[in-house]
Amino acid sequence: MKSIAELQAKAAVLIEALPHIQRFAGETLVVKYGGHAMTDPEAAKSFARDVVLLRSVGIDVVVVHGGGPQIQAALDRLGIPSTREMGHRVTDDATMEVVRMVLVGQVAQEIVTRINQAGGRAIGLSGADGNLLRGRKLLIEGHDIGRVGEVVEVDDTELRLLTGGGFIPVVTPVAVDADGEPLNVNADLGASAVAGHLKARKLLLMTDIEGVRGADGAVISTLDHRDVPRLIDEGVIAGGMIPKLHCATEALAAGVSKVHIVDGRVRHAVLLELFTDAGVGTEVV
Repeated sequence: MKSIAELQAKAAVLIEALPHIQRFAGETLVVKYGGHAMTDPEAAKSFARDVVLLRSVGIDVVVVHGGGPQIQAALDRLGIPSTREMGHRVTDDATMEVVRMVLVGQVAQEIVTRINQAGGRAIGLSGADGNLLRGRKLLIEGHDIGRVGEVVEVDDTELRLLTGGGFIPVVTPVAVDADGEPLNVNADLGASAVAGHLKARKLLLMTDIEGVRGADGAVISTLDHRDVPRLIDEGVIAGGMIPKLHCATEALAAGVSKVHIVDGRVRHAVLLELFTDAGVGTEVV
């Protein structure tokens, strides 16, 4: 039997979470889900429970997922070479077939199953469903690298129907162009576009590092988006964090209230960032 002190400690956690729950009830939260949080079984279960809890306290949750490691594994098995330019996978027609097969047919269904097993009601959607994500080719420094795209239009009809009915949409970031052909969209870009269109209260970008680090090496708890260009010029922000912060600033410009960059390797990172006073990542405002 647990002691009174242990039970009071649990009650204290709930009390700390209460004002945050009250603040976000009825709001929309978009989560970009990928990296270690997706490939580690325990982290994946933790994420599913977090999402179900958010939905249970009245928060509309939309998940936009990645799947780079799973795509690479499938390409390797099939003997299809893969290269990258500026962080984007060069996507010819053969690679695009694998991307769709893996993301829509495998990864999305795994996420949906985990959420449903955790007590939620999740439904998978690709960008082609109901013209959810309309896209165009994304040129990298003027180069065409195949069927790589960016989102230019979001039709949120299905998303609003699903969230209004208590469901959790799980969106695969494969857009369609004006000719109905598929485009491989980076999951961060896809999540930013969806969050901006929905005017989400928050966008969470799950990654495999603790957050944005300052010049002293410490994680920056709150980062003003106006400081991002300067920190990039100074070399404080570099590498893969640059495109994430570009996504963050675009989402803020589109009407998202806050963007959070959180470490998906931490169990219950989503709840810790949203429902505790200190948080566990970097919020971009």
